[in-house]
Amino acid sequence: MDSFSNPSSGGSSRQMSAQELQNQLKSQLALEYAQQFLETVRGKCFEKCITKPGSSLSGSESSCISRCVDRYIEATGIISKALFSGQQ
Repeated sequence: MDSFSNPSSGGSSRQMSAQELQNQLKSQLALEYAQQFLETVRGKCFEKCITKPGSSLSGSESSCISRCVDRYIEATGIISKALFSGQQ
């Protein structure tokens, strides 16, 4: 069995089609991107907005986090559009 064989096929020699492999890679990349995005936003917004960590968020901390996440998502969208429009 080579590196392109489907490990979930119970040991059969069925090969993954190129489309199946591409779909699996896309899913894995999307999951990794989402995890990295959340980790980055969590770190940056926490550092910026939470001045005195406690058992709950104050109203201003909650508002700050909400705005921070919104701006980060907006900025990421602008950057993505610029990158992808330049490739076409």
